[in-house]
Amino acid sequence: MPFLLFFTLFALLDFVILFSVGGQIGLLTTLGLILTTGFLGLHLVRREGAATFARARQRLEQGEVPSGELLTGAALIFGGALLMAPGFVSDALGFVCVIPGARRVVARVLARFNLGVRGMAYAHRTTHSSSEAGWERTRPDTERQQGSEQRGSDAPLEGDFISRDEPRR
Repeated sequence: MPFLLFFTLFALLDFVILFSVGGQIGLLTTLGLILTTGFLGLHLVRREGAATFARARQRLEQGEVPSGELLTGAALIFGGALLMAPGFVSDALGFVCVIPGARRVVARVLARFNLGVRGMAYAHRTTHSSSEAGWERTRPDTERQQGSEQRGSDAPLEGDFISRDEPRR
């Protein structure tokens, strides 16, 4: 319910500002600005999205999980949707989500006020390698030894990758 209220108030504010500014600068100028920000936003989303996809692919090839790239992709999608919506407030927030420097500043502010995604501060790198039998999760030997002592023999942990050909225990 709070999200619906926030969304309604945001849309109302956006349209009030759009109509107020439109009344001052004229209909054609307002339409021109809305279309220009939409096309510029679409161009930025496509360019930044391609760069983000390339970085994610590179990290996957290195065996790392591209969590930062996934969050960047989500910000780009959200920013693109805001830029496609008519309104100056939504365009401003959309550009904040799309422009890399502004996106980093927002991420720092959210991190400072601890408003980021839960669990991101505790994320750690785990590498995965592909073998003929399927995916294997590689961990340091100390972690593997401690884990097997605590849970018994070699039963898989939650989150371990098990090949489709490997029998379940």
